[in-house]
Amino acid sequence: MSALHGKVAIVTGGAQGIGRAIADGLAAEGARIVIADLKGADEAAQAYEGGVGITADVADEAAVERMAAETADRCGGIDLLVNNAGLYASLAMRPFTEIPVDEWRQVMDVNVLSMFLTCRAVVPRMRERGGGRIVNISSGTPFRGVPFLLHYVTSKGAIVTLTKALAKELGPDDVLVNCVAPGFTMSAGVQEHPEVVEALRDVSLSARTLKRDQVPEDVVGAVVFLCGPGSTFVTGQTMVIDGGQYFH
Repeated sequence: MSALHGKVAIVTGGAQGIGRAIADGLAAEGARIVIADLKGADEAAQAYEGGVGITADVADEAAVERMAAETADRCGGIDLLVNNAGLYASLAMRPFTEIPVDEWRQVMDVNVLSMFLTCRAVVPRMRERGGGRIVNISSGTPFRGVPFLLHYVTSKGAIVTLTKALAKELGPDDVLVNCVAPGFTMSAGVQEHPEVVEALRDVSLSARTLKRDQVPEDVVGAVVFLCGPGSTFVTGQTMVIDGGQYFH
């Protein structure tokens, strides 16, 4: 029997890129996959046996509550939540003095508020199952202090601290909360923005111990481990997956 057989897993932002690779990895271990995304959720979910697609804006409170309720109704409960949805590649790199306030707020809503909302909606269902796993996707940028993306880097740093505090709060419920922080990843979303690739690909590659591009599949093993039976005594931790660019 596969390690995650019978587990129900929500992957936000799972229609493409890192989220889709994570969904593939969890499905390979037997999990039933729920894809929550702004677009393409239904199409992506068709790739999985018993897959469920839910179109949802994870920064919208009502949409997130509906996502959790629909998942529980259709799948019988919720065991795993991967908070992957976020804003990144579409953001222009610029000095912090030139970041519009509205853009700052949007990044915080999509990258941080969404995780608060999804956890708040999903945790009661996990408690009904006797426990669960939450894996938040952050970034290697807050550990390195990357310039010209202050709102993005700040939001990803907030995810690390959210993970630690929530892990403490949910430990008595056997809900384990961990974080995975990828380096610069050549996902489909990133490759749609050549200016981002030009600005960050070479500098990231040169700083790595492992001299190759990072791809979405590089993140999958850590997430599957944190959702599986081998990590039952691991919570509040952040795993940086960046080919040895940052050591801690």
